[in-house]
Amino acid sequence: MGAISIKRLRDLTRVRFSTNALDGRVRSILVETLYTQPASLAIGACGGAATSLTAAYVSHQPIITNAAVLVAVIAAARTIAAYLMPRMRTTTPMPLELIFEIGAFSYAAMVGILAAVTVLLDAPLVAQLLTVVTAMCYGVGIGARNAGRPVIAVGQLLLAMVPPVAVFFLKPGFAYKVLGLSTALVIPAMITITFNVFRVLRNSIAAAETSARLAEKMQVLARSDVVTGLLNRAGLNHHLVERLPQLDPDKKFALFWMDLDRFKEVNDSLGHQTGDKLLAEIASRLKAVAPDDATVARFGGDEFIVACETVDRREAEVLSQHMMEEISRPIRIGEDRLEIASSMGIALLPDDGEDFDTLLQGADLALYRSKVNGRKQVTFFDPSMTRNLVRRREIESELRLALQRDELSIFFQPLVDLSTGRIRSFEALVRWFHPEKGELRPDEFIPVAEETGAIITLGNWITAQAAKAAAQWPQDITIAVNLSPVQIKAPGAALGILGSLRDAKLDPSRLELEITETVLLDHSQNTENFITELAEAGVRFALDDFGTGYSSLGYLNKYPFSKIKVDRSFVSGINQGKKSDAIIRAVSGMGATLGMEIVAEGLETIEQVRAVSEAGCTLGQGYYFSRPVPDYLAAMLLAKERDKPAGESRLHAAG
Repeated sequence: MGAISIKRLRDLTRVRFSTNALDGRVRSILVETLYTQPASLAIGACGGAATSLTAAYVSHQPIITNAAVLVAVIAAARTIAAYLMPRMRTTTPMPLELIFEIGAFSYAAMVGILAAVTVLLDAPLVAQLLTVVTAMCYGVGIGARNAGRPVIAVGQLLLAMVPPVAVFFLKPGFAYKVLGLSTALVIPAMITITFNVFRVLRNSIAAAETSARLAEKMQVLARSDVVTGLLNRAGLNHHLVERLPQLDPDKKFALFWMDLDRFKEVNDSLGHQTGDKLLAEIASRLKAVAPDDATVARFGGDEFIVACETVDRREAEVLSQHMMEEISRPIRIGEDRLEIASSMGIALLPDDGEDFDTLLQGADLALYRSKVNGRKQVTFFDPSMTRNLVRRREIESELRLALQRDELSIFFQPLVDLSTGRIRSFEALVRWFHPEKGELRPDEFIPVAEETGAIITLGNWITAQAAKAAAQWPQDITIAVNLSPVQIKAPGAALGILGSLRDAKLDPSRLELEITETVLLDHSQNTENFITELAEAGVRFALDDFGTGYSSLGYLNKYPFSKIKVDRSFVSGINQGKKSDAIIRAVSGMGATLGMEIVAEGLETIEQVRAVSEAGCTLGQGYYFSRPVPDYLAAMLLAKERDKPAGESRLHAAG
């Protein structure tokens, strides 16, 4: 028992005077448990006072009576303190613990002394029974109730039980000695139980605290972007939902949504590590230029959002320009010097919405308009954008069903040899005849199809239908099909086109794919592989809308183009005249040197036909010759032309 006592003493000392941070927090929590159930303390105190006063009444001895009264007074004081002290909490647990200790030790000491006195003075047996049982039950029961503070629990146990045990050993008679020994053995057993309960409580609190810290850390990680350290989409949503109700009603709340232009090229050419460093640098710049109270987040990919209060629309516009300028400054990462631009959409609260979701949708629509209008722009939300969005969504949902409902058709517009007037080729053009809305223009649904990815399915269908129609024409007539950049970049795009040719039993050399210069701007390896694979199979390529974009002679040298289509704006646009005529002549001369045919689009009058013919164009296309027609009319045009004498054509007849 001595060894146990020494070990327990060490435990007591360590717990009582511990300066460990965890022990300090645990102690603070456990001290509060002393006051968590004041009703149980009150019931015990009242029970102890009742038994003590009853023993005094039975004994009729002044010393027992005085001790019983003192027990009752202390019990009453403890009961009052149990209900009042929790309402007087301070920043540290010490006052609560000290007051509890004074009351607990005083009460336990008096209960123990009263039991010892009644036995020592040979009070009536019922009085001895009342006081001794009260002391023993109190000492045993307190070990579990106050195990949260083992110093107090063990102190009460010793104060309540040691006095009667000592008297048992002092009283003559073997029975008292056995009773004293049996009761004494309860003390170390209860001390052990008390410390075991304390350890369980302490470990449980420590585990709960650790779990809470981990949960908080996981929540922070879940709401943060690992690359930039900014809030991610979930963090932005959580932060702004909490912030919006606290906004100044006299100010506006601006949401700036930015998208880095051509960021994918950095990842593809320099690697994802460089791309991540670029994103981190952009994040740092945005935080530096944004107001102190601004919320900055990486919304995903290469998109960033800044949200802050502004005085008015003008201040938001000035801030947007500062952010755009900061992003566009050259960035050096290792040995690479990068220049990157951004497109931006802005929505204001309450002008453009009353909640975060509406504001986000408005900024998204404004960003989309910036990108459609040529990128590197700042666009504020306008209500008309919502109407356009509704329209786009209608088209998107209906376009996916249009193929199944046979609402789409392929029309064919001839390309005519300007020297002979005969048809050399047809361009396949898609038409959509909606049962309720009538004919929808390609410029309405093609951009939507490209945005949603439906252009891949649509483009494959156009190629397959065009190939089937061309297979019925004479062998010298080719078919031209326009390709979308999205379609070209799709996995297996070349195999899909070759499969369509194989199914239609059309020679690959009779298919001509028209691509625009914008497709080549990305310098994508996928685009090069696509062109190379089809060119090796015999498919021919034409450069469409030449002269309207970033025209480069390097494209003509690098890729196997057999035809150049001069944009209609040089033929029938507002800029036609001497300059456009000179451009057409220059392109035609270059084409002749390179062995390429030059197509003039948009021909509507005989004067235009003569002009482009004299300028050197070899093929013409436009309403002067024919509007786009269904496949059966295209076949009729060919049949009718074959019946004409050689050299007779609309061109010559018109001349």
